[in-house]
Amino acid sequence: MSWLATLKTETPEEGFDLAIKLSRMAVKLTQPDDDVRSKLRADYANSADSLTMASQVVALNFQTVAQANRYWSENG
Repeated sequence: MSWLATLKTETPEEGFDLAIKLSRMAVKLTQPDDDVRSKLRADYANSADSLTMASQVVALNFQTVAQANRYWSENG
């Protein structure tokens, strides 16, 4: 089974959790080396700009999940 079985969620909180999962998986798939990600974490964890950009990515993914759920509720 795929790690992403569906974009459907029961609640907005589940949708937000899914948005975070989508964002984290994008990073993991872009940089598959665990050691490299661990080394880079200290840099972005202490950068206000990096954290703001990460929040923007999560927000975009949340919009995607919300739009998909709206589509399914209207057309399902």
